[in-house]
Amino acid sequence: MHYLLFYDYAADYLERRGALRGEHLALAWAAQERGELVLAGVLADPIDAAVFFFQADSAEVVERFVAADPYVREGLVVAWRVRRWDTVVGEGAANPIKAAH
Repeated sequence: MHYLLFYDYAADYLERRGALRGEHLALAWAAQERGELVLAGVLADPIDAAVFFFQADSAEVVERFVAADPYVREGLVVAWRVRRWDTVVGEGAANPIKAAH
């Protein structure tokens, strides 16, 4: 199954992230190496949020990531939410559906 994790960042996120960025990125790359995290990054102009694309058996995988993330622990993330994403189009779609001809 696919899941999207949305982060909303604190107003001073850019000023505060430096000290925590290495730990945050190490956590993300470890999840990627386990095959859980497919893509992740900040939303730009303005940088006030981020989106993470997970592939996992359950949302618990995503929730464990959030619980371990220093950005959440230290208040750089002011809100987060996980949504199951029912993908239907594309090579990596979890539930591919093709149009009838």
